[in-house]
Amino acid sequence: VRRKVAVKVLRPGIEEAFERDLKLFFWIADMVERFQPAFRRLRLRKMVEILEQSVSLEMDLRLEAAAAAEMGENFADDPDFDVPVIDWQRTGKRVMTQSQVEGISLSNREALIEAGHDMAQISANVIRVFLHQVLRDGFFRADMHQGNLFVNAEGQLIAVDFGIMGRMDRQ
Repeated sequence: VRRKVAVKVLRPGIEEAFERDLKLFFWIADMVERFQPAFRRLRLRKMVEILEQSVSLEMDLRLEAAAAAEMGENFADDPDFDVPVIDWQRTGKRVMTQSQVEGISLSNREALIEAGHDMAQISANVIRVFLHQVLRDGFFRADMHQGNLFVNAEGQLIAVDFGIMGRMDRQ
């Protein structure tokens, strides 16, 4: 069976490059806090620690794949929203394989209008989907910009890029 897929691969050496950058960021934060006491209240070192934690999670594509799969399950019965299907046999820490998305990016407003899509309906769907993620599921895409959303020929909203996710509980 042949099918079209999209493959996301971490660049060779990206972990080492990030580690070098982090060392520099920590050094700068330490120097600023040491020689500029007024800046200590900004807690620059803590900011770099948070950056280190969040980016290291993003560099494991299995976590992004799991987030996409969970989002897909949450919206399995929604005819107006879809998520690419993960190919788990071809997904690992450094490679993620998913079904290819066919559609027009929300960042291309002119193409959406030219294709006959109702922009008000698309906008309402984006808001509805986000509110369902946050209020119904407590699991949402924290990087939901127009470059990560597509509209297919049927007007269905399709999301990609699940590297930055958030969770909320009832409180």
